[in-house]
Amino acid sequence: MYVILDIETTGGKFNEEGITEIAIHKFNGHEVVDTFISLVNPEKEIQPFVVNLTGINNKMLRTAPKFHEVAKRIVEITQDAVIVAHNAQFDYRILRTEFRRLGYNFERKTLCTVDLSKKLLPDSESYSLGKLVRSLGIPVSDRHRANGDALATVQLFKLLLAKDTEKTIIQDVIRKEAHGELSEKQLDMVQSLPNETGVFYMHNKDGEIIYLSKSTDIKKKVNQLFTKSGTRSRKLAKDTKKVTFEKTGSELVALLKEHQELLKNKPKYSSLPRKRMFSHALCKTKNEDGYFQLVVSNVSNCKSEVGLFNGVFSAKNHLFKITQEFNLCDKLNGFSDAKKNCAKYNDKECYGACVQKESPTEYNQRLEEGLKKYSLTTDDIILVDKGREVGENSAILIRNGSLVGTGYYNLNHQINNIHILESIITPMNGTANANFIIESYLRKKRILKTIPITTKN
Repeated sequence: MYVILDIETTGGKFNEEGITEIAIHKFNGHEVVDTFISLVNPEKEIQPFVVNLTGINNKMLRTAPKFHEVAKRIVEITQDAVIVAHNAQFDYRILRTEFRRLGYNFERKTLCTVDLSKKLLPDSESYSLGKLVRSLGIPVSDRHRANGDALATVQLFKLLLAKDTEKTIIQDVIRKEAHGELSEKQLDMVQSLPNETGVFYMHNKDGEIIYLSKSTDIKKKVNQLFTKSGTRSRKLAKDTKKVTFEKTGSELVALLKEHQELLKNKPKYSSLPRKRMFSHALCKTKNEDGYFQLVVSNVSNCKSEVGLFNGVFSAKNHLFKITQEFNLCDKLNGFSDAKKNCAKYNDKECYGACVQKESPTEYNQRLEEGLKKYSLTTDDIILVDKGREVGENSAILIRNGSLVGTGYYNLNHQINNIHILESIITPMNGTANANFIIESYLRKKRILKTIPITTKN
């Protein structure tokens, strides 16, 4: 559990500052579950430059509660949680100073989003909160007010968690927790999980990931693992001390994250992906009359593949499907050995490419439309799918027909501006296996939409 906070102060000499406003958002890694926001009477004057910066003046604070009146609430909301702040050293020092004045030793673990951003967003021009979130397309209102900055930090931290593909943030937090057997039963672990799509991680006592998997129902899948029979399953259940998860909304994003993170983390109890997940390809050639033809071939024999498959039957089934859906020619695609026109031409389901009644340009254009719907061509596109919450969408960025990465957005300008989009994308390896995962998904299920990337984006 995390508490993401921001504090505004009076300014002044080191360790003599007083708190004027505090905002705390308790965050479980996925959503805010509790909030505390309050002005605070510091019982001292605010420095003039701070008044100009924050808009908080002495008159506003005359009737505000004093720190000792909000101290109990701060202790309660931060209990057993890690404090997250932008420049956490400052906020934590101020809090400890205020509590020390009350004779209370306030101690919490901390994470600094400045340090995390430098590690996970190394190419950012600035790590000041305002400039950083603007570069990422994160909206911020009431800048230099506690709640405005705290809410921006919540969104930044969510992005950093997504960027942290090696899960070092979560592992470090778990490692700092008390070791030994968990007091909660496995049922309690399961009950804390959502019935939603995402990737879950099973950790041992040291916080190491020993198993990970994607699921469209995380709670159900973990429950099945805990109740599964077999020596290996019992060992996994015994070694699991904590289960964390990352909601993805999109099943396709979950599949891609699972594949990438299995290769990175190599969990003890997980089966790793095959070096090559596909065996056959749909190959495109052009005949002497200028018409494109599609043929199924072993991938090693294909010079111009336009689709990857894990077997010859799935490849042929897909070829038959797009031939029917886009009124392509049975003869050109190998489903008819007729000497003249194919049977579909007589039924007006083929427009006559087999007997040159349809021009190569028109036929080839229709064939390309079929390929683009289900395969990754050389185009630059954004695949848009479900997000993790209402009002949010996931974005899968494809350049030159290869995966670049995935991310989330809830404002149109974040996806319409390619520079902002690229900054919120978590990079992924654009391998042939990643392409196979995407293409396999597109053939079986629907995404929300596909957006071509143009120079205007």
